[in-house]
Amino acid sequence: MSIFRHARFEISIAQSSALPPADGFEIAFAGRSNAGKSSAINTLTNHTRLAYVSKIPGRTQLLNFFRLPCGARLVDLPGYGYAAVPEKIRAQWAELIENYLKSRAALVGLVLMMDARRPFTGLDRQMIGWFLPSGRPIHVLLTKSDKLSRGAAQAALLKTRAALAAYGSRSGERLTAQLFSSLSKSGIEECERVVGAWLAGDQGSGGGDRGSE
Repeated sequence: MSIFRHARFEISIAQSSALPPADGFEIAFAGRSNAGKSSAINTLTNHTRLAYVSKIPGRTQLLNFFRLPCGARLVDLPGYGYAAVPEKIRAQWAELIENYLKSRAALVGLVLMMDARRPFTGLDRQMIGWFLPSGRPIHVLLTKSDKLSRGAAQAALLKTRAALAAYGSRSGERLTAQLFSSLSKSGIEECERVVGAWLAGDQGSGGGDRGSE
């Protein structure tokens, strides 16, 4: 059975003090604005509008909690890095995201969206820096991989894995990556294998099929 299908919206919050009780595992989904995060969530859940998709980056301004059939939660974090958002709002988002990533005991892993054509921006690295000390795994989805040729997509994947490995051998065991496309719906099964391993308590693995999308 799919981990993500039949997810249902539960609650949205704008500040850390409003977090719901931690009554099960949570998987956070994060990514730079316009990296395809909402589209990826909709593809994984087989839902057209579970996560709001906007042509205007920066529209996700809340932590959105969705309950999965297994009882765990998928947590959609605000997109980061959109310059047109006022500085005060961006600072609030950063504080909300950082507090959640650093202090939420129920959080078992981070799925980090990066545009396959432009991975590892400074803010992507900041996100990894916030989360890495928690000791929990990070899985990178290189979204919009359909925009690249097969060879270029594989090159982007290898480059991303090398960048993740640079965080250290022990960390490298927890930092994994794959190609993903909402348009072609490729990479769904691999992401499910990785997150499924986290929910089963196997947070040290989860590389998926390291040789394919």
